[in-house]
Amino acid sequence: MDAVPGGGDVPGEAAGPAGGDGAKGGGAEGGGLLRSGAIMAVGTLVSRVTGFLRTAVIVAALGTGMLANAYNTANTIPNQIYDLLLGGILVSVIVPLLVRAKERDPEYGEQYEQRVFTLAVIGLGVLTVVAVLCAPLFIDILAGSYTGDQRDVAILFARFFLPQLFFYGVGAFAGAILNTRGSFGAPMWAPVLNNIVVIAVGGAFLAITAGPVSPSGITDGQLMLLSLGTTGGIVLQTVALWPSLRRVGFRWRFRLNFRRGEISEVVRLAGWTLVYVVATQTALAVVTALANRAGNLAADEGIGEGYGYTPYFNAYQLFQLPYAIVGVSVITALLPRMSRFAAEGRIEDLRAAFSTGLRLSSVIIMPAAALMLVLGPEITTVLFAHGNTSADDALVIARVMQMFAIALVPFSIYQLMLRVFYAHGDTRTPALIGIVSVTTNIILAFTASTVLPVEWIVVGIAGGFALTNVVGTFTCWVVLRLKLGGIDGRRIVGGHLKLLVAIWPLVGFAYAAHTVADAVSDTSTLMPALVTLVVGSAGGGLLYLVFAKLMRVDEVQTAISTFAGKIPGR
Repeated sequence: MDAVPGGGDVPGEAAGPAGGDGAKGGGAEGGGLLRSGAIMAVGTLVSRVTGFLRTAVIVAALGTGMLANAYNTANTIPNQIYDLLLGGILVSVIVPLLVRAKERDPEYGEQYEQRVFTLAVIGLGVLTVVAVLCAPLFIDILAGSYTGDQRDVAILFARFFLPQLFFYGVGAFAGAILNTRGSFGAPMWAPVLNNIVVIAVGGAFLAITAGPVSPSGITDGQLMLLSLGTTGGIVLQTVALWPSLRRVGFRWRFRLNFRRGEISEVVRLAGWTLVYVVATQTALAVVTALANRAGNLAADEGIGEGYGYTPYFNAYQLFQLPYAIVGVSVITALLPRMSRFAAEGRIEDLRAAFSTGLRLSSVIIMPAAALMLVLGPEITTVLFAHGNTSADDALVIARVMQMFAIALVPFSIYQLMLRVFYAHGDTRTPALIGIVSVTTNIILAFTASTVLPVEWIVVGIAGGFALTNVVGTFTCWVVLRLKLGGIDGRRIVGGHLKLLVAIWPLVGFAYAAHTVADAVSDTSTLMPALVTLVVGSAGGGLLYLVFAKLMRVDEVQTAISTFAGKIPGR
């Protein structure tokens, strides 16, 4: 799992209940929001850059074949269980409840934090023990096509990785408490420690092996290195949050003296959230199983091992980068703010905050999606075509990532819209919308696995994910517009149309760089791919900024000014 928000004071938050936001303005509102988001975005950027170095080292060490599939599938399980039983509830229920408790009475809010944290620690401990015992069952569900040594290794990985569940949960609650206290930095930086540990583990594994390692050829020492090192990084990431909690005045005391109605309120709100999360995790389980099956079929047919879950997993990590740096940062700064607006009945302010956050996010997310779509092969060659991963394996990852790039903008819009419902304490509507999206995703994934050649199945599954998010975004937009009596649609659509026009020069320049480089050199090797990526991104990005200014996209200037202000010495 990636960064959980939390740690450093947020400019504007101390100004009042609304965090010092202007109700209607795009400039003051956008600047205040971006100042909050910029603090997190810098930490997230460092975290994600080291995270991709971590991913690149692991891919170089394990390749994209059967051992890598076993490792990645097992390492996905604690994330899935956490998301299923806690992650969605934490974001949609606990954070708004903590905010409202403190708004009513600061002393009561602090005691409420203690009770919720205590309940979380106990629940996570029990859940982790049960999960470790069920490791074989999880592997059979997510990777029923595994047999023999591959299944045995995957189960062993799962037993060592599942304790991460406890530390994920504790870290997430710590981040939620920091958020509600106006502290947004530390958990954005804490994953850097995890990344450094895993980078060292992957490097050590690569150093002690002499070529690709299969599930039947891996030694006990190599297994222990990967297993203990991967989980050790998560432990360090969580422990590192504790000093920040103490700095903001949080002292954990064991409390289970819940007042009447507190638990029933959580259960009532969490019920629909659980429906939503079960639906989304069901889709993820189906996709994981189908991708693993495709990889094993490709290996059996002699096509190669690099067409399974690992390319899908690594492409998804790349896809998440722009959203994590920008979208998550904006969402994290917005959710407590929108929760206050909703609690106070300030619908116009909530609508303005949502509109500003969405337009600011798209300023970076839209060009990022365009670059991923055009320069996908160069990106994956630079990152992954090393060690035990070939250029052809990296190209498979690129094809999957290009499909994900299509989903980036609707995915980001969809996630932000869901937070508006959560700010109102409405978990039922996202659950019902989620069922529509998940059903679409599962149908499309099964269709891809049935009609496409085996080497294109994971690409088709990613394409289904893109279409699913388009469906989810459209459905959510219609419902949210009815709920709020409008969502500033004219400004949102107009701003996105301007950005779309400004992006075309970027696309043209990046495509020209790709075409020219491909004609004069072998871009499947590191240096030509790196030069093409740098030239295409820098030149295209500059053209994007110029045309955005000509199109008078105010959010671009706001973003530049805010992030420039974060540069040391300015």
